[in-house]
This record gives sequence, structure tokens and C-alpha cells, in this order.
Amino acid sequence: MVHPIYEANENNPYGNLTRQEFFKKHQILHQESFMLNKSNMKIYNQSWQPANSAHRLKGLVGMIHGYTSESSWLFELNAVAIAKAGFFVCALDLQGHGFSEGPPDHIPDIHPLVSDCIQYFDSARATHPKLPPFLYGESLGGALAILVCLKQKTAWKGLILSGAMCKISKKFKPVWPIEKFLPAAAFVAPSWRIAITKPPASKSYKEKWKRKLVDRSPNHRTSGKPTAASALQLLKVCEFVKRNCHELEVAMLVLHGGDDRICDPKGAKFLYESANTKDKSLKIFQGMWHQLIGEPNDSAVQVFNTIISWIEKRADQCLPKNI
Repeated sequence: MVHPIYEANENNPYGNLTRQEFFKKHQILHQESFMLNKSNMKIYNQSWQPANSAHRLKGLVGMIHGYTSESSWLFELNAVAIAKAGFFVCALDLQGHGFSEGPPDHIPDIHPLVSDCIQYFDSARATHPKLPPFLYGESLGGALAILVCLKQKTAWKGLILSGAMCKISKKFKPVWPIEKFLPAAAFVAPSWRIAITKPPASKSYKEKWKRKLVDRSPNHRTSGKPTAASALQLLKVCEFVKRNCHELEVAMLVLHGGDDRICDPKGAKFLYESANTKDKSLKIFQGMWHQLIGEPNDSAVQVFNTIISWIEKRADQCLPKNI
């Protein structure tokens, strides 16, 4: 199977096609809608699956994007590739990201985002009750996936983490004394943008053309600078994951770039060593940055093939043969 990343260029992840033409070419049935969350906010969600109704689905994969990202555009190419492999794939835009309501990439509290993920993925799993469900998260989405699995200990058959936010790199943290005064800043001026930190994308995507592609998304709402409240919340999430990841019992694949300057690979190693599951794998890709799809295409596809092989093996073990 050829990954659609090879068709992307710096202007359009779908190459020379429109989005709908792209789906038709790859024989993907795409659906999109909004759900009202518990705060009556409109949360965008979408799904991808093989268009051929006779195609037997192997499993369900819920995907969670990272901070300042979205479920469409570049992130969507992995979703389409997984769907082409025979899976029902679904994702949502986090609050303040993509098409979902909320102040752009402003996260004063992580719990509503976890609640949105659980609400949406519960609905998706209920629609496909016979499919073994897997949860995939990138960066902040990885941390959210961990939090979901800590709350729903038996709901998921596998957890895939790509550059998961388990430990913020010192190369990206707010410099001292800003970090020391971050709680006070978040309380007094929660929406203050920390201008002394570099935009995450500049250190996330190794390929310059992919950085340009991300910036050119028509739905890219970020200013590139985290708010004080968001920065504090991200640090708190890392501490929570560190204290509680030993409770994870789900099968787990942990992927991380060895030169990740956003999320420290040491956090991924600690997570892997601490998780209370016998079925766990850790793969550190030396020389790779934070966003693994941001690597040269052949390297990005190497990572994807690792993911799809891992999911297919466990889906096959779970799926009744009469479905």
C-alpha cells in the first residue's frame, strides 16, 4: 500500500486534487459532523473507512491530534492510510482547534478535552460494537489518550503513542524565571501568550516543506505561542502522567523521535518502563524530530508501517472470524 504522503506538496496534502477527489481516488468513505459536548460547545468530528461496503473492517482506530494541530490536513493522511488498510478511523478537533469551538489553542483545563474524547469515542465504539478498538495519540493527543485509557481501563484493546507529551523538553520549556512564575501568570493573565517560546511547529517538523504545508492549512487557527494557562496545564498533565502511568494495563506501542525537542524521549522511556502491561513496545527513532510524519517521506512511512503492523496483529487476535 502506497501512503498518500507521497502525493502531498507544500501547498496541499491532497496533491493536485480537491479533498473530495482525493477521497474518491483512494476509495475512502468520509463523513463529518459536529457533536454538542457537556458545555454545549460544537465539537467537530469525522471518520474515514473503505468505500467498498463488502470490505471487512478489521477494527476501529480513534485518533487524537496534538496541540495547535487539527484532525484534518496533514494529520488526516495517516487516518486515510489506516482506513485504506481496512479500519474504521475516527477523530475529533479538540476545543480551540480546527473546526471546533473555543479560543484558539487555549487550554485552561485539560479535563473538558478528556471528556470530549470519551464522549465522542464512546459513540463511535457503540456504532461499531464488534470491532476491536484502538486509540492513537500524537503529542498532547498522546497524553490525552493516556488519560482516556486511565479512565477507561478495559475499553481499549491497544494504545499507540507518537511523540506523546509525557515530559516537556528543557529545550522548549519556558526559561527560568518564567516557569517559576507561570502559576501566578496563569491566574492573573491566563490568555497571555508566552512570546519568548518558539512556535511548536518550528521544532516539530524536520522537513521545511511540511512546516509550510501545516502553516497553509485554511483551518490553522494557532498564533504559535501558548497561553500562560495552556503552558501551565501542559506541565501539570506531564506530572500527572508521570505519577499515574504505572496504572496503564492496555497493550501499548510507544514511538518517539530521538531528537524530539518538544517532548523529551526520556518521558516515553519512563512511560514504557512504568506501564503495568506485558504487551508493550518502545521504538525510539534516532535522528527524528517531534512530529514523525514531518520526517522525509520514506522515514515517515517507516514509522507508519510499524504502527499498522502492530495494530493489524492485535486486531486479528481480537476479531471473531464470523464477522
